Amino acid sequence: MRKYLTILLLTMTLGVAASDSLSVEKPKRSWLARFVDSFSEVDTNYVEPQHYNWALMLQSINTYDYYRISTTSDNNQSISFAPTIGIRMGPYFGWRWIFLGYTIDLRNIHFFSGARKLEIDGSIYSSRFGADIFYRRSVDDYKIRHAYLGEGVNTEPLKGIDFDGLNVSITGVNFYYIFNHKRFSYPAAFAQSTCQKISCGTWMVGMGYLKNDIEFDYKRMEALAKERLGQYVKLDSSLMFNRIKYTDINASVGYAYNWVFARNWLLCGSISMALAYKTSLGETERTSDSQKDESFDFGNFNIDGIGRFGIVWNNTKWYAGASAIVRAYNYHKSRFAANNIFGDLSIYVGLNFGPRGPYKKKKVKE
Repeated sequence: MRKYLTILLLTMTLGVAASDSLSVEKPKRSWLARFVDSFSEVDTNYVEPQHYNWALMLQSINTYDYYRISTTSDNNQSISFAPTIGIRMGPYFGWRWIFLGYTIDLRNIHFFSGARKLEIDGSIYSSRFGADIFYRRSVDDYKIRHAYLGEGVNTEPLKGIDFDGLNVSITGVNFYYIFNHKRFSYPAAFAQSTCQKISCGTWMVGMGYLKNDIEFDYKRMEALAKERLGQYVKLDSSLMFNRIKYTDINASVGYAYNWVFARNWLLCGSISMALAYKTSLGETERTSDSQKDESFDFGNFNIDGIGRFGIVWNNTKWYAGASAIVRAYNYHKSRFAANNIFGDLSIYVGLNFGPRGPYKKKKVKE
């Protein structure tokens, strides 16, 4: 029964609210305290700070992964894989800057699937800086979505077939800096800790690191093709690998816009393009069975992308909405290419409570 794993998601969301200015004179603070405060500086004409210390939230997360491996030689072949969309749900509890919670994979509660998966995601959203960290491991959970194995080969019988010869793990971290951070609030769209009052956009820059480990049983693929198609189809030598490890180091530039289209409503869109340097270490097999596996290395530059989209209703006390993060990574070489798209769609509803000092006093006066 241990092969049926329940997903544990640890999410840390840092939605730092602006420091509340009081009329009373405050003692002089250290440079470190002032530096930390600068992370959350906002123009209150554009952004409403967080009014509460505590939060409760119920969230549903849908995950999607897509892998495509292909050869660019004369014998052009390609195979695309994607698992069944994952559905996770669970409660979250937050105090000021930190949201902690867990979700349960609804597909595995009653053992609907024998797949083994582990996902850990964390995000930090402040006014000035942001960061993402993620780890995903998926074993025996993929289906063949599309295949082209050569001219005249009918691959329709392969579509939707379970394929247990693909295991993938991906680990990454992204950092980014927001230029117009006083008037534009990422936390308003993705951490529900502030409220955007006036529409505003910003440019941003970032950097990131990603490691992708793909294990591919090409012999299993050839055997499955023979079984389903009734004929033997030999894969191109570029696809005859047992394992490939990709390392991705990138620098990105992007633009984000918060559109306040109605009272308490916000629609956010953000796109970043990254120039990425990639290196890869893989294991291929020679055409002769008597020869040992051969290793190869390559490094090149490619373009990656990340998009963030969110819609939220927030009256400072209650909030609800949906957000999506989509990442695309591309690897191209003279004979081999790999494309990976994965993302999350979150739908949530929550409550803030426990007014912060200045807002508590204001409420009492009213």
